[in-house]
Amino acid sequence: MNKNIAVIFGDGIGPEVTGQSIKVLDAVAARFGHSFHYTHCLMGADAIDKTGNPLPDETIEVCLGSDAILFGAIGHPKYDNDPTAKVRPEQGLLKLRKSLQLYANIRPVSTYPSLHHLSPLKPKNLEHVDMVIFRELTGGIYFGKKHLSEDGNEALDECTYNRNEIGRISHLAFQYAQGRRKHLTLVDKANVLETSRLWRKVVQEIAADYQDVKVDYMFVDNAAMQLMLNPKQFDVILTENMFGDILSDEASIISGSLGMLPSASVGTGSALFEPIHGSYPQAAGKDIANPIGSILSAAMLLDHLGMTEEAATVRAGVEWTLSYGFVTKDIDAVNYYSTTTIGDLIRDFVEQKLPAGVDREHLSISKSTII
Repeated sequence: MNKNIAVIFGDGIGPEVTGQSIKVLDAVAARFGHSFHYTHCLMGADAIDKTGNPLPDETIEVCLGSDAILFGAIGHPKYDNDPTAKVRPEQGLLKLRKSLQLYANIRPVSTYPSLHHLSPLKPKNLEHVDMVIFRELTGGIYFGKKHLSEDGNEALDECTYNRNEIGRISHLAFQYAQGRRKHLTLVDKANVLETSRLWRKVVQEIAADYQDVKVDYMFVDNAAMQLMLNPKQFDVILTENMFGDILSDEASIISGSLGMLPSASVGTGSALFEPIHGSYPQAAGKDIANPIGSILSAAMLLDHLGMTEEAATVRAGVEWTLSYGFVTKDIDAVNYYSTTTIGDLIRDFVEQKLPAGVDREHLSISKSTII
């Protein structure tokens, strides 16, 4: 199978972690007889520095013509620390979502027994956690009308949703729930917000088409609390843009590290796959960033392309590295391995080059040679 993949390295650690994903995808291609053609594109601070534009038109054209998009991260302190900046890296990502109509962000959250000690939650609350968060991605307050008064003393961010925006992601979330544990939770603030009341009304109407799915409704403040108290109660969480942004980042600490979680952004055209973490500029170029979120995003990309066995193999490789204690600095600050080493190990697992048992002391740091 031949597939065209647009690659956006982005900023900070983006090039490093995405490089490991490409390494793993190449191993998948070699083992399973596929061919992946990569086209590298600019976006974010890197694009601003090189073109003055956070999202060049060429990048949009390549993404529109690709089977999938693999993305690293965007952001740079020189923009984060300058609230007056007129051109910002994040503008590129928001524009790309709109241009490709990537209206649904899908973020799976699961736990690994070997990492339970890293979570602030008690181990008994971490067992069997397996949820997916569906965040609406192209509407709401992030895309609403914005205004700052001339004297700078009053600001406005408008939150707007319509039935079509709510309906299309709701159908997707319900369909996803049908293939899982058939339980969907709508998170809103319907006791206060008119937009939330519309969300609830539309979801209640759509639920009639999915009578095999149990539907719960939960206010966002309670949902934030329940994620920490009893995360295993959730199967599929459906919510609007800003709530989803906040809750999915909160849920990331359940797994033990922000660097562990992948995501997919899907819509009417090409889908985009990225780890949920930011650009982490402090770690850029040091070969210490956790590439697993990016590699698991590549696994989601494979699922999207219909390569389910290949995706399962990549996930098995991730579980193998974690079970043997091969982790990056964010997980173990003393006994850690480099970004490159983790990528090499998962690649070698996919290529079936690793033995069933491993003596960690005989692993060459920054190499995947096991002797």
